[in-house]
Amino acid sequence: MKKLKKLPLLARVIIAIALGIGLGLVLPLPAVRVFVTFNSIFSNFLQFLVPLIIIGLITPAISDIGKGAGKLLLITTLIAYGDTVFSGYLSYFTSSSIFPSLIGAGKGVENVAEIKNLEPFFTINIPPLVDVMSALVTAFTVGLGIAFLGTKTLKAGFDEFKEIVTKTIEVALIPLLPIYIFGIFLEMTYTGQAWRVLNVFISIIGVIFALHIFLLVLQYCIAGAIVRRNPFRLLWNMMPAYFTALGTSSSAATIPVTLTSTLNNGVSKDIAGFVVPLCATIHLSGSCLKIVACSLALMLMAGIPFDLGLFSGFIFMLGIIMVAAPGVPGGAIMAALGLIQSFFGFDAQMQALMIAIYISIDSFGTACNVTGDGAIALIIDKINGKGEVKALGAD
Repeated sequence: MKKLKKLPLLARVIIAIALGIGLGLVLPLPAVRVFVTFNSIFSNFLQFLVPLIIIGLITPAISDIGKGAGKLLLITTLIAYGDTVFSGYLSYFTSSSIFPSLIGAGKGVENVAEIKNLEPFFTINIPPLVDVMSALVTAFTVGLGIAFLGTKTLKAGFDEFKEIVTKTIEVALIPLLPIYIFGIFLEMTYTGQAWRVLNVFISIIGVIFALHIFLLVLQYCIAGAIVRRNPFRLLWNMMPAYFTALGTSSSAATIPVTLTSTLNNGVSKDIAGFVVPLCATIHLSGSCLKIVACSLALMLMAGIPFDLGLFSGFIFMLGIIMVAAPGVPGGAIMAALGLIQSFFGFDAQMQALMIAIYISIDSFGTACNVTGDGAIALIIDKINGKGEVKALGAD
């Protein structure tokens, strides 16, 4: 068991999916209902945690971004946010054009939201303290208020609350997540849905990976044009950061390598030391791209209607929500669950499928995020004219 806990989350999720599919073919109904019961209780616990995650993680994240005044801080934040929003729209238009044919060819994928043939032995209802939108508004209001007023006592309180939420995720949520996903695929296999769902997953993962590559090339073509240098040479110099992120699945853990690669591209030390750590927190274009694509795919599978207006609101909000992602063990998807539930009405089972797809390509999104940080650093260095960074609050 200890060796299993040491495995990366991705490996545990893959094992959970494989075991769910394999055992779903042989386990009797009473055994399957045991895990259906666990999933019912866990999903209630997850729904209870979602508003707390939003308040506990996003409030201090927004208040932290408010630290330090300066033109470059504002410009960097706007560029990072704009790129994240652009990646969301890129994902939406591409996915809405390609996914209908892929999912249509998925041998009759049925309504994922209606896979509820098995009943739990019992369940425990755990209503959340507040709904998702109330939690979002609270997080934005209090976070911005702390940033502008500099209320140290309130800031310290929310920082401590963030530690509580983070520890809850680390100790209670993430370790049980593979069991939850196992139960989802066990039930889907037992009810004959798993193979159709996996067939679609494989197709959309390929599209998402191709979008990541296209986004990186586009980012460096723009940066290369601004600094008047070969974009492919610049991108090549960032490959150590890209492959390090593939292994760590963490923007924060990759910062030292990202910083070195950025310096190798000729960015001044002051700018690199400011932009790279900041963008590791606020620039998550690859993560936004994945979340939009996975959400749209599940909506198509479930027959949920969508349009550009719905996704526009989601993408603009997601760009803000992403600032909390690096502090969440398990990736940006944990920070975005509340938004997904609020905008798209995903139930607990669809959220579990969303987590499973996202985690399966989590490292590629992280690699896209950190590699794109280098492109932003090049642009900021050009704007700054290789001068010293002052009054930015950067170490």
